[in-house]
Amino acid sequence: MTSKRTASVAIAALCTAALLSAYGSSSAWGSSTGSPSGTLRVTWMQGYAAPGTPAKYDKVGVIKVGPSGAKNVLVLEPGTSAAAAYFVPLAKWIVSKGRGWQVWSVERRENLLEDQSELNLYKEHKATTAELFDYYLGYLKDPSITHHYQPVANSTVEFAKQWGMNVAVQDLHAVIGAAKKLGGKVVLGGHSLGGSVVTAYATWDFNGHAGADELAGLVYIDGGSTTTPVSAQAATQTLQTLDAPSASPWLAFGGIVAPYAGLFEATGAASALLDPNAPSLGQSSGLLPSDIVPPVPVTDVGQYGYALNASTSPPSLLAAQAHLGQGIASQGPIHGWNGSGALTPIDRFAVMFSGEGIQNANGTEWFFPQRLTDDTGAVDNGNANPAQSVLDVDATMGHRLPKNLLIYAFGARLGGASVPEDAKVLAQQSGIPMSNLTMANNQSTYSHNDPAGAYPHNEFFSRLIPFLGKVSAHGR
Repeated sequence: MTSKRTASVAIAALCTAALLSAYGSSSAWGSSTGSPSGTLRVTWMQGYAAPGTPAKYDKVGVIKVGPSGAKNVLVLEPGTSAAAAYFVPLAKWIVSKGRGWQVWSVERRENLLEDQSELNLYKEHKATTAELFDYYLGYLKDPSITHHYQPVANSTVEFAKQWGMNVAVQDLHAVIGAAKKLGGKVVLGGHSLGGSVVTAYATWDFNGHAGADELAGLVYIDGGSTTTPVSAQAATQTLQTLDAPSASPWLAFGGIVAPYAGLFEATGAASALLDPNAPSLGQSSGLLPSDIVPPVPVTDVGQYGYALNASTSPPSLLAAQAHLGQGIASQGPIHGWNGSGALTPIDRFAVMFSGEGIQNANGTEWFFPQRLTDDTGAVDNGNANPAQSVLDVDATMGHRLPKNLLIYAFGARLGGASVPEDAKVLAQQSGIPMSNLTMANNQSTYSHNDPAGAYPHNEFFSRLIPFLGKVSAHGR
């Protein structure tokens, strides 16, 4: 796995590129009519009563995709800086092929801090691209703009410094409980850091019972828990750093403080769907790193593709990349994007991050808790270790998982072989037979975001549907 800093810088650059280069075109990827459940929205439910947190934030949301009568539920936990809408195109595809399944994509509590009012108007074509940009970002350089976003002062959300793994797991417990009430089987999956949350939940000690006791399966999408925990000393240092009065509760991506990385991504992705063929503002702005600026004049979609396509994007952007096509189109005074050969269609990629067709939701978190990132270092595949007592992590049931639990682990560019290997260790600890495991490592061919975005040929998806079928037939 790459370091947390490398991933943070990569995601930050993605957000910057998304703001400065619109990309893609509006398409059926985000059409709510493509889901059997009709118009999509975030459903909020009561979450964990976190100490010191105002009650209005003690909630957790889900975007439910699929027929309401389906009893089985795949719950998907997003990764660092990602939000529920990220999984929606994948979720629609899953429920179209997996009979009897719904997909619930988790919207963590921190997204209640977002002001999506102008983004909502933009999605309804009631605001212009300029109005969207000015509301969230333009006012920072133009004081004449008086109607604009009001940033959330860190001093007013000190309680969010406690939003670590315990809060995420307890909120997820409410989601799993609601899914269980449907009477079917529940599978928990996660992408990137979301994979660490999956392991934490599965091995969490809920009054003597492992979280996995409620689950029929686990799915790891290029992420999971390492088998080497941080030391108690290192854990103590991270807490001391976070608790400093001047410290932000939020993870900063490559020096981009919250909420601006999220604002760059949300506004960039949304505007990309409406103006893909205009000359790139990013290329001419002088604000993009030189290694992601094309050598010829390009459109918005050309700039976006060049910055994030696996063949042209720099190593610092590994966490942001997908295989988006052949590259810059050869013709034009202003060059567009040639998507031939793409694993992930570039417009589908844009929909994942914009939340097209969904009000009050997008595919990125504007505020991502630093504490949640810090706490992942103590999960250690559910084995008790000194750092857990420091960080209030109770993932200690790693040797007591149900032996009939089914596990699917898929490695891509960031996690690679460590994703199936760590899942294998998790299974062996509890005596889960290897026949219960579905393993794949596509590190050499799949970028970090291709498992969720690749279409219509997707190696992750091609194994997921049979895995869910196996859960339906044999899971608990």
